[in-house]
Amino acid sequence: MNCLIALFGLILPRAVGVYWWLTDTTRWSQVFGSGNVLIPALGIVFVPWTTLMYLFFWKPEGIDLLGWIVIIIAFIGDLGTYGGGFLGNRQRVESYYRRDY
Repeated sequence: MNCLIALFGLILPRAVGVYWWLTDTTRWSQVFGSGNVLIPALGIVFVPWTTLMYLFFWKPEGIDLLGWIVIIIAFIGDLGTYGGGFLGNRQRVESYYRRDY
């Protein structure tokens, strides 16, 4: 069950990002520029939650304080998906922790 939740957390934001990109290209062009494809593609691959929250809270006037707070939380969540596996499994790998003999 935990693997299913982890898989869901890894695939869902990327699938939503790709779907949103394909269905609402105008929004993506407004946020990232019309000719820029590299930045949103890298965002979806490496920091999908941050990219989605940036798109969600972006306005032509700018992003308000609540939006920046949510974006920072999303970025921390993205970092947690990369570092969480190491922290969760460090007790299973002998070289990750010190043994006192």
